[in-house]
Amino acid sequence: MKIAVSLVGSALNAASLLSPRTAGKAALALWRRPMPRGTVRTVERETHDAAVTERISINGKDVVAYRWGDGEKPVLMVHGWQSRGSRYAGFVPVLRGLGFSPVTFDAPGHGDSGGTSMTILEYEEVIRHLQGRYGLFDAVIAHSFGVPCVLHALRNGVGAGRLVAVSGVADFEFLVDEFTRQLGLSARMNQELRRRIEEDLFPHETEIWERFSSVYQPTSLDIPMLAIHDEDDDWVPLEHAHRITAAHGARLLVTRNLGHRGMLGQPEVIDAAVEFITADIASLAHPDVKNGNAQTVG
Repeated sequence: MKIAVSLVGSALNAASLLSPRTAGKAALALWRRPMPRGTVRTVERETHDAAVTERISINGKDVVAYRWGDGEKPVLMVHGWQSRGSRYAGFVPVLRGLGFSPVTFDAPGHGDSGGTSMTILEYEEVIRHLQGRYGLFDAVIAHSFGVPCVLHALRNGVGAGRLVAVSGVADFEFLVDEFTRQLGLSARMNQELRRRIEEDLFPHETEIWERFSSVYQPTSLDIPMLAIHDEDDDWVPLEHAHRITAAHGARLLVTRNLGHRGMLGQPEVIDAAVEFITADIASLAHPDVKNGNAQTVG
C-alpha cells in the first residue's frame, strides 16, 4: 500500500510539471473521495440493525440516517472521514438508558449512503434536515472531520445544548496538508490542490480555510464543550485539541494509548462523553471547567 501511495504521489508531482491544472484536478478527485468505505463491524451489527432508518436526498445523493428511540431528547452523533454512523454503537444503549434518542447518519460517499464524495456543506445539509426532523439537539457528539463540520453547522444556526468533540481537526487546511504529506506531493501540488478546492469545489464560498475550521469565530458559539483527544493520536495531533479548547474555552480530556480511529468504541470515552452530556449545566459553566485545562486519563 505504501508503495502504491508513493507511486501515485510521484505521478502527480511529475504531471504537475507539465500541466499543473490537470494534476490538481486529479489530486482533487483523490482528496475528496473517502475510500475505502467503512463497513459495519461485528460488535456493531446488532445495534445497527435495531435502528429506525430514513433516507434523505442531498444534492442527488441518497443519505441513510439512523435513530434509536422515539425521537425525544435527540443526541446527534457525527462520524468522520472514511467512517460511518455505526461506529457510535457503544453510545446507543447508554444514551437510550438515560432517556435520549441517539441519531446518526452515513455521510455521502460513506457507509450505506450513495455518492462517492462529500463536502462540509453536505454534512451541514444533512444535520439541518435532522434538526428539522427532531428539533433542537440536546447534545452533539462528533469525531475527527465531523468536528469542524458540526461547528460550521452550529455557527450557521443549527442548535445544540452542548458539544463533545472527539479527536477533532482544528484547521480545515490540515486536511490538504496531511493528504499531500502522505502522498509525498510537492509544495507546487499542495498549492494547486488548494486552488482546485477553492475554484472547483467551493466556487461560491469565500475564506474557506478560515470559515471551515473548528477554531473560526469561537465567540459566535456559547454552548458547553468537551474535547476528548488521545495523546497517541496517529492522524490528528493532540495540538489540535489544545487549539480547539483554547478557542472555545472548553474542557479537555486527554486519553492514552487509544489512537484515533478506535476512540468511539472505548468505554472511558463513552463514559466521559455521557457524563458531560448529563451534567448539571451550572457545573459546566464553572470557571474551572471552561478554562481549557486538560485532564489526563488512561
